Amino acid sequence: MRLNVCAVGRIRKGPERALIDDYLKRFERTGRALSLGPCIEVEIDERKAQGMSDQADMLERAFPTGAYIIALDERGDIYDSRAFAQMLAARRDSGSRDVAFVIGGADGLDPRLLEKADARLSLGAMVWPHMLARVMLSEQIYRAATIMAGSPYHRD
Repeated sequence: MRLNVCAVGRIRKGPERALIDDYLKRFERTGRALSLGPCIEVEIDERKAQGMSDQADMLERAFPTGAYIIALDERGDIYDSRAFAQMLAARRDSGSRDVAFVIGGADGLDPRLLEKADARLSLGAMVWPHMLARVMLSEQIYRAATIMAGSPYHRD
């Protein structure tokens, strides 16, 4: 099952980019044996979108047809790491070919896109900048694969 991180904004070279690249590289190595991966990033240039509606249109074009859509939203469901891993395993085991995580810009996601989402995920009660949300999501994707693989990376 392929994972897609579709996000408004570009992350240039720097510490956030290095962390995302590292976690997604680790995920690809761990996930391969679990029928997970690759994880594809699609960045939407916020300068080319006139507001949330345009961003939503561009994001919708970014995810694969038939993908299970998970919108990152501060009002979404909060999972611990094990529950997040179980959710991804359930999607894989149900035959999903693609899961798309959708991260909005500074103003969040257009309500129309939130309504179309199959699920909503919150990274906690605090609001995070999109760059840090992408780092945390990438780490949790990698952590989920290690949990499924029985790796000692995750400790309870």
